[in-house]
Amino acid sequence: MSPDFSIEGQIVDLVHSRIYPGVITVEEGRITKIEEKDAVEHAQYIMPGFVDAHVHIESSMLVPSEFARLAVCHGTVATVSDPHEIANVLGKEGVQYMIDNGKKVPFKFFFGAPSCVPATPFESSGSTLDAADVEELMASPDIYYLSEVMNYPGVINDDPELMRKIDAAKKNNKPIDGHAPALTGPKLRKYVRAGISTDHECFTLMGALAKIQLGMKILIREGSAARNFDALIPLMAYYPDKLMFCSDDKHPDELDDEHIDVLVRRAIALGYNTMDVLRAASLNAIRHYHLNVGLLQEGDDADFIVVDDLTQPVARQTYVKGMMVAENGKSNISYKEVETPNNFKADYIQAPELIVPNNGKKIKVIRCFDGQILTKSFATTPKVENGAVVSDVENDVLKIVVVNRYTPTRPAVAFIKGFGLKRGALASSVAHDSHNIVAVGVTDSDILHAVNLLIEHKGGITAYCNTEMVAVPLPVAGLMSNEDGYQVAQAYQNADALAKRLGSTLYAPFMTLAFMALLVIPEMKISDKGLFDVNAFDFTSNYVG
Repeated sequence: MSPDFSIEGQIVDLVHSRIYPGVITVEEGRITKIEEKDAVEHAQYIMPGFVDAHVHIESSMLVPSEFARLAVCHGTVATVSDPHEIANVLGKEGVQYMIDNGKKVPFKFFFGAPSCVPATPFESSGSTLDAADVEELMASPDIYYLSEVMNYPGVINDDPELMRKIDAAKKNNKPIDGHAPALTGPKLRKYVRAGISTDHECFTLMGALAKIQLGMKILIREGSAARNFDALIPLMAYYPDKLMFCSDDKHPDELDDEHIDVLVRRAIALGYNTMDVLRAASLNAIRHYHLNVGLLQEGDDADFIVVDDLTQPVARQTYVKGMMVAENGKSNISYKEVETPNNFKADYIQAPELIVPNNGKKIKVIRCFDGQILTKSFATTPKVENGAVVSDVENDVLKIVVVNRYTPTRPAVAFIKGFGLKRGALASSVAHDSHNIVAVGVTDSDILHAVNLLIEHKGGITAYCNTEMVAVPLPVAGLMSNEDGYQVAQAYQNADALAKRLGSTLYAPFMTLAFMALLVIPEMKISDKGLFDVNAFDFTSNYVG
């Protein structure tokens, strides 16, 4: 139970668009009285806490209770969380695990029901959520919305199973999140008419404007891999009520440093209206998703932050339901012991399984880009040794491998450009959305060692070369650690540093690697079943012609 107290300062009232001196009285975690004053002694500002409007907690490699420990230090009091990563591994039990773990700490997690598990039939997942499962979840008071509808072809073609899931959200009066990065024209209009109300996948201003004009809300995303703030923030000048801030996927080292707060400071520094920016960081998401998060009104939960400078707000204190959960950058939430459910049945891979025979033709290559999860593809003459196609380090055309972690089978092998490795290999069991093992490396031996190390750990990430290795075990579904969040952040930072010493030029090489198996994002990706042409929505050969 939080203590009763009063706090005074300049109250930032986003509901009524005003800032005024006053005293807030908190009793049993709720605001029971707000008294406006002519003046107050303290110059501090009291404002609503920040809300991440779309995030996959699993991508932080932390369980919800540890995510909260780090996030509150940056003024975050709530998240709109899509648990489809763990659902792809453990199904409904995984979703329930996230809900139960989140309730262990003073933080507000609002989970959705994953709509696309698996995301496509072209990959192997650990579980399935059918329409009956989603209907059951949507009826739960612990589920607040239908998570991102990635299967936009299913919406366009009136897929009965998918439409049943959408109808379940409508029946329960819960919002429906979107995911349609390449959709335009009549197909986009049909997608929106289905009741889908948001999109966090906009990467151009024109694409976002087209969706706003059809009534969608745009979530400006700045995560560890996909960064769209610079492209989309001009919308703040014209459509502030249509915007929210989100991270989508945030690795632990970045969460240790910053969260939604950094987007607020950047937007204010660019000259956008402070009230508009703060609404995008809290009020807009609270209203859209019908969240029980306080907005500094009498009767609200006491969810707020205290800052000294409104022009560059840094949370000095963070309160959730009247409990001070962070002060001066230090979390007051304690570490909680957690269980480690998993689903991991992969066998060690063997060197012959990685051989790609040369047939004299050009090969297709995935082209990845820093700060984007979109890819392109191109054809090139391969490097050949002993009759086999191998990584071409000089031209940064490296071998990429996906290993089914649910059923022992032969790995899928293709080629990718953009990682820049000169030595060694990177591997991860965080591989959206089915979370098989994905690896990239300069030699078959490096890839073999990196992948088999993860199989030994039953999940994690690793950077490997023959003289150095860093591994971060992730025993919770192969996605999250059961360790202290700050220790995980340091371990991840060590792995990231080694990846860059091995030559990677990417800002977040492990996050980029994780998205190379995401088959719903154009243009070319790879699953455990083979190279995938997203535009054709079908498998394709490694060879041209």
